[in-house]
Amino acid sequence: MKKGQLGFLTGTHAVNDLYQGAIPALLPFLMSERHYSYAAVSGLAFASSGLSSLFQPLFGVLSDRKPRSWLVPAGFTTAGLGVAAAGLAQSYLITWICVALAGIGIAAYHPPATSQARAAGGSSQKAMSVFSVGGTVGGALAPPLVTLVIGSAGFDGSYLLAAPALVMAVLWALKGPWMRRHGHTEAPALTAVASAKSAADGAPRTDDWSAFGRLVVVIIGWSVPFVTVTTLVSLYAQRDLGGSAAAGAAVLTAYTAAGAVGTLLGGWVGDRYGRMTSVRLGYLTALPALFGIAWAPTYPVLVLSATLFGAAMFLPFAAQVTLAQDYLPHRPGTASGLTLGLAMAAGGLCSPAFGWLADSSGLRSAFSALLLIFAVPVLLSLRLPDRVLDSPPPLSSELTEKENIGRQ
Repeated sequence: MKKGQLGFLTGTHAVNDLYQGAIPALLPFLMSERHYSYAAVSGLAFASSGLSSLFQPLFGVLSDRKPRSWLVPAGFTTAGLGVAAAGLAQSYLITWICVALAGIGIAAYHPPATSQARAAGGSSQKAMSVFSVGGTVGGALAPPLVTLVIGSAGFDGSYLLAAPALVMAVLWALKGPWMRRHGHTEAPALTAVASAKSAADGAPRTDDWSAFGRLVVVIIGWSVPFVTVTTLVSLYAQRDLGGSAAAGAAVLTAYTAAGAVGTLLGGWVGDRYGRMTSVRLGYLTALPALFGIAWAPTYPVLVLSATLFGAAMFLPFAAQVTLAQDYLPHRPGTASGLTLGLAMAAGGLCSPAFGWLADSSGLRSAFSALLLIFAVPVLLSLRLPDRVLDSPPPLSSELTEKENIGRQ
């Protein structure tokens, strides 16, 4: 395991997904100051999550064809500038375009960064969970950051939201010389790893598209409640349960922070008991937690249910990423792009529909409808097959020497 490279990538993931979480955190401020409807803010959620997810498979295919590490800093920098510009925009159309650009930046980041993290971490579920939790921590930091900046300086201070991305972009420019001085080298591409393993044992590592397709269906069913709860739970706390703006931000923070705990716990469970255990345990726990959100009579019950739901939803996260890459060992970028991208598009695409339902029948009805949808992936997750690909030998004696230097 290349801990230095994995740690740095985890930091970039935190910055990137900070902006993924910043957009839902901006929505209550947009509703109160610009008088947007539920449908309008759900349209912004589509611009962020939906378009981002549609573009992500394209970036996955590009990263499989040729290493494009520059997409990592370009992605999180575009995301930061897009979010900052959305706060400064005056019209809904310009705001929507800025949010869409931020979403495309987020999409560009994920496939190459995820492939690099898997290569750096090897077959360890814990390593992938550490990388994944970086994004979850970034998402958890977004609501307090947005509340601090917009609450104190108003939308005129939105330019401050770009600061984390710009700082990380500078660190990325400096990280190459720094890592070489400390003995770290680039991890081999996963496509090269799969080819090397096939050549070493004479057994071709084929792409299992059938199993991968079933996993995509499960993640589609995961993404719809995940994106909808992320978009509406803060508004639910304020408008239905009488909470303040700070209370709305608090429940969103608890929800996303619990995801960080769930991601790390899922990695530990996956390494100790098998990754399918973390997948099934997560889905079976998330269903009653979503019921608690839909029927929460008081704010504390909502916080408790949202916290449990956030943790349960991220128990399978790292396992789903590595499982997708093992289903398609010769197309890791495509696997990451489709599972984190196209499958996630369902959440963004459905978000406006739930916004319209909330406008017409109330937020509680929207959350209740999610229960019916989420029952499908819960059942399908119980029938997903595992696929274990052994860790490959070093690609060459030169790589072995560099690995030893990196461990010193």
